[in-house]
Amino acid sequence: MSANFHIAEFNISRLKAPLDSPSLKEFVDFLAPVNTFAEQSPGFVWRLTASDGQSSTYVESVYEDPMIVPNFSVWEDIESLKEFVYKTVHTYFLRSRKKWFDQVAEYQTVLWWVPAGYIPTIEEAKEKLIHLQEHGPTPTAFTLQVSFDENGNPIKRQET
Repeated sequence: MSANFHIAEFNISRLKAPLDSPSLKEFVDFLAPVNTFAEQSPGFVWRLTASDGQSSTYVESVYEDPMIVPNFSVWEDIESLKEFVYKTVHTYFLRSRKKWFDQVAEYQTVLWWVPAGYIPTIEEAKEKLIHLQEHGPTPTAFTLQVSFDENGNPIKRQET
C-alpha cells in the first residue's frame, strides 16, 4: 500500500442496554484497555475520543438514537487494521458482540481511503456508511471482507 493514503474505519453498534447497566459491565470495563491496546498497535494512526479522552462510545449526538454508539479510527493500512480486529484481544469482543449489541443494519462497518495525515469527520463517516448501505461495497466505501486498494482496484480476499 501507498504511504500516501491511510484507511479510515467507522462502525456503529446499537446497545442492548444503557452503558451503565450490569449487562454491559464486561464491555464497559474493557473499553479503556482495548482502546489503549489499539493505540499501541502497529499501524494505528488515530481514533475518535470523547472530549474527556474516553472512548468514542461516550461521544454524544452522533445519531439521534442514544443507544447507537460509534467507533471511528484511522490506520496506516488494511493489514494493520485486520491484525488488530482479528488477531488480538479485540477478537473476544467481536465474537461476544451479540451479548451487548443488536444488529443495526446489514452493513455496520465501513472502510475508505483518506490522504495520509487527514482525519475524516463524523459527517463524512456517516455518509460513507450510508453509501455502503445503499450501494454495497464499492471503491468509495467498502468492508474488510470486500476491499479495494487506494486506486479502486479490488483486493483479493485472504483468510483472516
